Parts: sequence; structure tokens; C-alpha cells
Amino acid sequence: MKKAIIAGGGISGLATAWLLEEKAKKAGIGLEITLLEKEARVGGKIRSIKADGYLCEWGPNGFLDNKPQTLDLCRDLQADSQLLRSNDNARKRFIYSEGMLHRLPENGPAFFKSRLISWPGKLRLMLEPTPFIAKAPDGVDETLAAFGRRRLGDEALRKLIAPMVSGIFAGDPETMSLQSCFPRIAELEREYGGLVRAMVKLAKKKKADIAVGKAVASAAGPGGILTSFREGLQTLPEIINGRLGGGMVVAGEEVTKIGRGSALPYRVETNGRGYDADVVVLATPAYATARMLEGLNGTMAGILDQIPYASMTVVCFGYDRNKIGLDLNGFGYLIPKAEGMNILGTLWDSSIFENRAPQGKVLLRSMMGGACFPEYIKLSDEEIQRRVQDNLKTIMGITAPPDFVRIFRHEQAIPQYTVGHSARLRALADAGRNHAGLFLTGNSYRGIGLNDCVAAAERSSDEVLAYLQKG
Repeated sequence: MKKAIIAGGGISGLATAWLLEEKAKKAGIGLEITLLEKEARVGGKIRSIKADGYLCEWGPNGFLDNKPQTLDLCRDLQADSQLLRSNDNARKRFIYSEGMLHRLPENGPAFFKSRLISWPGKLRLMLEPTPFIAKAPDGVDETLAAFGRRRLGDEALRKLIAPMVSGIFAGDPETMSLQSCFPRIAELEREYGGLVRAMVKLAKKKKADIAVGKAVASAAGPGGILTSFREGLQTLPEIINGRLGGGMVVAGEEVTKIGRGSALPYRVETNGRGYDADVVVLATPAYATARMLEGLNGTMAGILDQIPYASMTVVCFGYDRNKIGLDLNGFGYLIPKAEGMNILGTLWDSSIFENRAPQGKVLLRSMMGGACFPEYIKLSDEEIQRRVQDNLKTIMGITAPPDFVRIFRHEQAIPQYTVGHSARLRALADAGRNHAGLFLTGNSYRGIGLNDCVAAAERSSDEVLAYLQKG
């Protein structure tokens, strides 16, 4: 009987444990899995908090259904009947710019009618498919800001790309890597010479493939329908935890050190005891993984410490619907940094999903901080509430105080894939070559979303299985 230790009870660790257990059974491999989580609860940053009839997401609020891994996981767990898909409002997204909310255009005619981008900015955007736009520099890990200026112009960078980067990564486009954050966009430029050219050629290919019965993925857009669970996203880790074998998950036990073992290849030390293991999977944030590996491999620990994290404060406000004059049929809005607001944007959670606010009430969820405003994490609750109320008054015309307030702080919320991230991953792989049976997974490496975490769990479970089958 082989022994595997998984450190980290977030969605990455839980999914890895579930998938590995199922795959080991099918392969006829005897495997004892123990998952160690330092908190008293599992789920990591996925937490759904119910209070006064509201359902507030402490961290992420869903996943897009355009990638199969999470939906497949839900189906295998027999949890798909509990899925809740966002309503049509989620298609309507806004940018706050120059004193008003602008709906993001979804097609060419809407783009030309939109007042979000000025006519000089639109003309600059129209140059994107022409030979006048410089090609990507060879061998350069380009920032998102450099890519945006080069291909789309400064105004599009400020009003479209930068808010998107803050909305997804809480990041700064001046430091974030295009190749690591949006590899598909970098690939399309290399293959087709530009984004518009890529969309046109892929649209033609899609029509041709549909004619012969093939299905083709979309070009580079997020696509898909935002999906969660009726009782909140926390349902997913709870279901996985419930389906794992008795005693497999040990909560309240923090891994402090990974070392070489005597009886088995690895010795995992915790704040309570020690475990021997043939295989160790670290599904913890990069900074936590670095502390665990300091004694085993200082080079790996040093590389992991180079992956920065952005802080984030999530602010949930509940209101009577009749106190808000604005039409809330939409997903919410993001805000360019140049607007000088304190929040990065606000999601209209009760418009996106049902069951998020009591009858006649609305739930708004605003984000503060990120890589561009790290100091905001230190503000008092009173100051946070005051600033968010001021911003909502300016942007949405809300003058009434909220009836319901919840503030959630994340000091190290989202890993930042800054320039050099792909080189760091290669160096990390090289440094770990002498540690067979040690695997890293999670959102610190190749994607921060829920779909990315489940995809990473698929990869790591396959890698562990292949390793066990070889040995």
C-alpha cells in the first residue's frame, strides 16, 4: 500500500485527492491518501456566508462552463443537479468612465455607437489588423500594458485592458505577463498576426467545421455561462469532502516542513505530528509551499518566494431595491484606475444569481485593493465602508446607507503572474528534478480560476498515477 500526502484543503487539494483516489482504484493501485488542511474547514478561499437572508461569497463567485473539467467533476460527484447558472443579466457588463456607466459593446455596430472609447481611440483600434502595427518582439516576455499599447492603443489599454486585468487578477498591467496571464491571446497573435485577423479566420473555420459536424472553441474571449450552486460555491468543496473516504481529510493540521524520510521517501511534519509518504502533493499557495520546502530544497523555496500576491478586500452591501434608482439588469462594472475611485468595481450579485438576497432586496459586492492599491488592506472597517458608500453614490447614485454590511479581507488573495513567471516555472521544474514523487499544484502556476484549479488537479493526479505505476 503506497502512501500519499496532499497539503492544502482548497479546491486544488480536494479535487486532486478525489481524482487521484478514483484513478488509483481503476488502475488497481493500493493507495492511502491523507489530505492535511491547516484551517478547521476545507475550501480555501471558496466560502459562502449566509446571514440575514443574504448569501455572500467570501472569495470567487463561480466558474465559466466553457471548459469541461469543473462540469465533469460535478457530474462525477453527482453534484450537477445542484448547479445554478447565471441569468441573462450576466452578459451585460459595464465600465465606469468619465462620469457614467458604459455597457461593453458585444459587436461591431455596438462598438461604433459606444461612447466608452473616443473616436480617435476607435480609429486607433481599427488599425489593429493592419501592417502598421508592430509585431510581438521575439523572445520577450511582454507585459499586458506593452501589448495593449502596441496592438490597441493607450486609450483601449486604460479603459478596456487595465480594468479587465484588475477584475480578473487584481493586477497591474504594467507588471503582468501576457504569455502567462493570457497565453491564448499571445498564441493568436503569433499564429495569425493580429487579434482581428484571428477572429475573422477562426470565424470562417468555425462555419466550415460546423458544416461538417465539428465543434470549434471560440477565439480568445472568456465565453461560457457563469455557473455556481444554489447554496453558494462552497457547496463544491463540501461535496468533495463528504465523498472522500473517512479519515482522509485531517483539518486543523498545518504542514510545516517537508524532508527526506527514512522508512519512505518523504517525511511530512505538521504542527501536530509527522507522516511518512511515498508521494507528496503540495496544493498550497506559493508562499506557504516555499516555507515547507526550505529545508528540502532552498532553490525551489527561493523561486516560489518570487511569486507575488495581491491583497483584496471584498465588501458586501445589502439594500432595499426601492432605494436604488439604477437599472440593475447586468453583471456589474469595472473602473479604470484613472477615474480615481477607491474600488476596482462592483458586482450586482443578486442580479447575476437568484437566491443571493431576500425578496425585495439587492446584494452588491465591491472589490478594493489589488496590486495597484496594496495599502487599502490596512484601512479600518469604518473607513472601508465610508469609501465604498462614497463611490457607490458617485457611480450608482445610491444615497441611502446599506442595511447589510460584510467586509472580508484577503492579505494574500491572488497570485500575480508578473513578467518572468514562465521562466520561474521552468526554473522551478529544473530545481525539482531530484525530488521524484514531489508534485506542486494549485493556482500559483498556470491559471488562477476555479476551472484552472480543477484542470491542474487533473494534471497532478495523472502525474502522480504515472509515477506510481512506474515504481
